[in-house]
Amino acid sequence: MRIAVHETKGFFSDRWISYCVSNHIDYKLVDCYSSDIIQQLEDCDALMWHFNHKSPKASKFAKQLLFSVQASGRSVFPDFNTMWHFDDKVAQKYLLEALDAPLAPSYVFYTRKEASEWAGRTSFPKVFKLRTGAGSDNVRLVKSQQEALRMINRAFGRGFRQYEAWGNLKERIRRYRIGKASLSDVLKGIIRLAHTTEYSRVTGKEIGYVYFQDFIPDNDHDIRVIVIGDKAFAIKRMVRKNDFRASGSGYILYEKEHFKDETIRMAFEISEKLQVQCMAYDFVFLNEKPLVVEISYGFAQEGYDACTGYWDKDLNWHEGRFNPYGWMVENILKDIKPRG
Repeated sequence: MRIAVHETKGFFSDRWISYCVSNHIDYKLVDCYSSDIIQQLEDCDALMWHFNHKSPKASKFAKQLLFSVQASGRSVFPDFNTMWHFDDKVAQKYLLEALDAPLAPSYVFYTRKEASEWAGRTSFPKVFKLRTGAGSDNVRLVKSQQEALRMINRAFGRGFRQYEAWGNLKERIRRYRIGKASLSDVLKGIIRLAHTTEYSRVTGKEIGYVYFQDFIPDNDHDIRVIVIGDKAFAIKRMVRKNDFRASGSGYILYEKEHFKDETIRMAFEISEKLQVQCMAYDFVFLNEKPLVVEISYGFAQEGYDACTGYWDKDLNWHEGRFNPYGWMVENILKDIKPRG
């Protein structure tokens, strides 16, 4: 059995390749951006590609390519169930609601009139989100009807850029002050004030819809649980200073004592319903009940290397270091079926 891997430095592929080399697993590097990618896969049984949701090229075809390869009978990571809703919060709303998963109450509107009427009768604060973005990009707290109406009018007027330069610069400065970013990162943010990202130029503005979630109060952290097959691990992310957002804060706790079995069990149960290979669930809590705010198959691996152990599906705790990227490879090998 041979696995095809598309290599992207700094992404899962680094760890996949290392695991394959260490365990004498046959693999082949391929170029998913090449016109002949299907021909490159002729001698392979599986394709693994951790694609970047902010890549202007990958955003145009990655999901379509992976599903096409899956349709040919080959195993892929991520497969269709795992990735079709990736970096699309509106898609995640529909999916989690359809499966009766515990989603934080969420609202999407496709006309200014309907959204404005809702704003007139709902309570505040609410959380405004664009359908794309990670690390709390494009997420804002809306404290009043007037503020909501401004967001609604913009959503159905000039729209929102994918990349908000001033907000991004402020975040780079914040991370620099806490030792999580370099001075060069701040300088890049200053340059972005005049020159936006290629992804933002290619994808254009988010326009013609508006999306809100209920603000869940009294949360000084969120819990992210990542389920890969029959194993799970977790981190506790504290909110930023003078902010409500935890994702991307850089303040992370890892010890088992920070996580309740109910939250881990719920993540396993949702993964079973979704039939996914790998999924990260971001939970906040209402009266101690976990609610999902977002899901994602991808994550920044460096933030999880300090995890102190993992759970199996029976919620048994396994203390010590582990290799979730090796789990991904092993699960793909198990999934490979004879093609004939």
